[in-house]
Amino acid sequence: MPEQLIFGMEVFLNGLMAGVLYALVALGFVLIFKASGIFNYAQGVMALFAALTLVGIMEGQVPFSHLINAVFGTEVHHFGWHVPALAAIFLTMVVMILMAWIVNKLIFRHLVNQEPIILFMATIGLAYFLEGFGDMMWGSDIKKLDVGLPQGINGWIDEKTFNIFDYGFFIDNLDIVATVVAALLVVALVIFAQYSKQGRAMRAVADDHQAALSVGISLSFIWVMVWSLAGFVALVAGIVWGTKSGVQFSLSLIALKALPVLMLGGFTSIPGAIVGGLIIGVGEKVFEFAIGAPYLGGATEIWFAYVLALVFLVFRPQGLFGEKIIERV
Repeated sequence: MPEQLIFGMEVFLNGLMAGVLYALVALGFVLIFKASGIFNYAQGVMALFAALTLVGIMEGQVPFSHLINAVFGTEVHHFGWHVPALAAIFLTMVVMILMAWIVNKLIFRHLVNQEPIILFMATIGLAYFLEGFGDMMWGSDIKKLDVGLPQGINGWIDEKTFNIFDYGFFIDNLDIVATVVAALLVVALVIFAQYSKQGRAMRAVADDHQAALSVGISLSFIWVMVWSLAGFVALVAGIVWGTKSGVQFSLSLIALKALPVLMLGGFTSIPGAIVGGLIIGVGEKVFEFAIGAPYLGGATEIWFAYVLALVFLVFRPQGLFGEKIIERV
C-alpha cells in the first residue's frame, strides 16, 4: 500500500478523534439553544470554570485564597487534604447545578420573552463574569488535571497497524475514551429529549415561552435543568480538554471551535453536533495533510473549519440536521 495512503488513514482517524472533542463542547450549546433559544456564548467559559473547580477541589485548594491573603495578610493556600477524583467530580457537578440555579434566579427569569439578541448579550456578560470569577476563586496559573484517564499512544492499535502496514498508527488513549464518552452522552441526551416528560417540556419552552407557561410548564425549572445539563457537558469537556492540554484560561477559546460544528450540524440537533464535529475534525486534518502543508505552507487548521461552515451556510443555513426554515409568504 502506498506510504501516503497509510499516512492519510492515520490522519483520518486522528481527525475523527479531534472531531469528537469539538462535538463535546458543541453539545452544551445545542442543549441550551434547544431548550431556550439562547445561543450560550458562555459555554466555553463554563468548561474552563468546571475544570478549575475540579482541580481546586481535588488539590484541596482554598477558594479565593489570593483575596483572603491580600486582605488579612495570611499565607493560606491549601486545606491540607486531597479529594479523590470521583468525589471531586461529584462536588464539581453540585457547584455547576448551583451556578445554573443562580444564573436563572439572577438573570434569565427577568428576561422571559425578550428578544434573542438580549439573551445572547446576557450570556456574553456571563462569560466574562465567570472568567474573572474563576480567576479570583482559583488563581490564573496553569494547572495539571489528572482524574485517572488513560493517556499516551494505544499500544494495541500501534501493534496491529504495524503488523498490517509496517507502520504503527499513533492514536491517543485519551481520544478513544473521549469518543466513547461522547457516544454515550449523545445516546443518553437523545433518549432524554425525545422520550422523557422533561425533554418534551424542554422543546415546548424553546418554541414559545408564553405558550409553555400557559399549559403549566415551569420555565424556571426547565431552564435550571437545562443549564445544569449544559454544566455537566461542560464538566466532561473540561475534564477531557484539561487532561489533554492543562487547565488554563485559553481553554475557554474552545467554544470558538464549536461554532463551525454547530453551523454544520444544526443548532437544535444533538446527533448533528457529533456529525458536525466529525466532519470538521476530519476535514481540517485531511485538508492540512493533503493541501495545506504541501501547497499552502501549513497552518490551515486555524481557518479551514470556518470556511467550510461558511460554504454550508450558503446552501443550507439551518445545518445538516437543523429544523427546516418554514416561512409564510
